[in-house]
Amino acid sequence: MQVVEFTDVSFGYGPIPVLERVTFSVQPAEFFGLIGPNAAGKSTLLKVMLGLLRPQRGLVRLFGFAPEQSRHRVGYVPQHAMFPRDFPLSVREAVLTGRIGGTRPFGPFGRDDHHRAQEVLEVLEIGALAARPINALSGGQLQRVLIARALVCDPELLVLDEPTANVDLRAEEDIFALLRQVNSHMAIILVSHDVAFISGYVNRVGCLNRTLACHRTGEIGGRTIEELYGAPVRAVDHAH
Repeated sequence: MQVVEFTDVSFGYGPIPVLERVTFSVQPAEFFGLIGPNAAGKSTLLKVMLGLLRPQRGLVRLFGFAPEQSRHRVGYVPQHAMFPRDFPLSVREAVLTGRIGGTRPFGPFGRDDHHRAQEVLEVLEIGALAARPINALSGGQLQRVLIARALVCDPELLVLDEPTANVDLRAEEDIFALLRQVNSHMAIILVSHDVAFISGYVNRVGCLNRTLACHRTGEIGGRTIEELYGAPVRAVDHAH
């Protein structure tokens, strides 16, 4: 069974088309990268995939069902924290919020919730930070917390919207190494602008600019990127 399936999907805000006849799928345990310029439709595609927006044309399936029936099986990591950095919340408390609505309704967290939260923190190598307030974290540490919050509900698909946009190169490498481990037992969809960097991790890349074309990572070259972004590009060497 395919994790995500778009068939001839189109969507627009009023008369403005954002997605045009998008067709693609994501397989179990696949690491899928989604790239494209600003306003290319990446965030809209994620919202359609999760059933937050309805396509005006075409069919979307999530684990074989309508998205609103299956989105509880998805963990989501936003580009920015959805809570103020000065909110009086510990790392453990922030991660536990990922259990709400997915594995349990609103209410006090039980022993199993706390145990699972600590397990995920240990996997992400921030177990020692469980009691630390979130306003005392570095950018890389906070990003790990957001990933932990998405994983604590034991999703079958992890969706990340530019998860390394606000961290340094070392933290970016560490986060991608962790995602590679997680990918062994779940599918991942990752939105990024850094094509050269993610190509070392993802299986396929979806190039989106209203329409979408999928490529194996070895097929992505300068001409493909120039056509996607509509401007000349240059490579940036990430080697130390």
